[in-house]
Amino acid sequence: MNSNKFTGTGIALITPFKNNGSVDYTALSDAVNFQIKNGINYLVVLGTTGEVSTLSCDEKISVINHIIEVNAKRVPLVVGFGGNNTQAVIQQIQEFAEFDEIDAILSVAPYYNKPSQEGLFLHYQAIANASPVPVILYNVPSRSGVNISAETCVKLASEIENIIGVKEASGNMEQLMNILKNKPKDFLVISGDDAITFPLISLGGSGVISVLGNAFPKEWSQMVRLALDGKNKEALQIHYKMFGIIQNLFTEGNPAGIKAILSMKKLCENCLRLPLTPISESHYLKLSKLVEDL
Repeated sequence: MNSNKFTGTGIALITPFKNNGSVDYTALSDAVNFQIKNGINYLVVLGTTGEVSTLSCDEKISVINHIIEVNAKRVPLVVGFGGNNTQAVIQQIQEFAEFDEIDAILSVAPYYNKPSQEGLFLHYQAIANASPVPVILYNVPSRSGVNISAETCVKLASEIENIIGVKEASGNMEQLMNILKNKPKDFLVISGDDAITFPLISLGGSGVISVLGNAFPKEWSQMVRLALDGKNKEALQIHYKMFGIIQNLFTEGNPAGIKAILSMKKLCENCLRLPLTPISESHYLKLSKLVEDL
């Protein structure tokens, strides 16, 4: 499997909404074009930042098809296919008709059920066997309630050819180093947390699937490229330039923080779907000051 296309900066793309709650397809087109124009490497759609859990089945298909059309194969596309019912995820994959237009799927660890490590291995094995495109694991214990251990991750990477990488958002640097030390050569370890992108790359990571990049794709892509090229001094300058925003981006939830910044930049409305809500006025002012200081 060619995994090089997922090295660098992927963007966990938002789903813009209008004030009436409907999907804003004009803003979605603008978002795709904005990302590509500013040098990102690939797009990730229907993830947490895209508020996938609040989209209907018809909206999910409509959003994917719209992005496929606007992207026009300019950059690789990764689509989220995950859940806590293994057979239901497999059925979604089998019923999806657009795999000729996407390059990989991102599959979150099954949430709420809290499976064992053996259950996690068998879950991903079944999904990888069903998927006609490569699979990227998504480990986010703070949301899923379960951690894909380093040992399980390496076992999946070593034994299942169709699993090509992991988006790691555990925040556990020791775990990340164990994966990086023991993984197969071509297996990608991708940061799922903007704050640790630079240190993860310096340890051997492959890049980031970024939330911050929705608003600052040029700057963050440049930081990632510099870090991957070993130009650490230059990369670190950008890292710390953006660090204040990163520290405050998720204080009142994701994608509430990034949608607030995007609204400041006139890139979309500051609208989310319940149970998510826009950030408070005080935090909006704080983020606004940080953006202005850039």
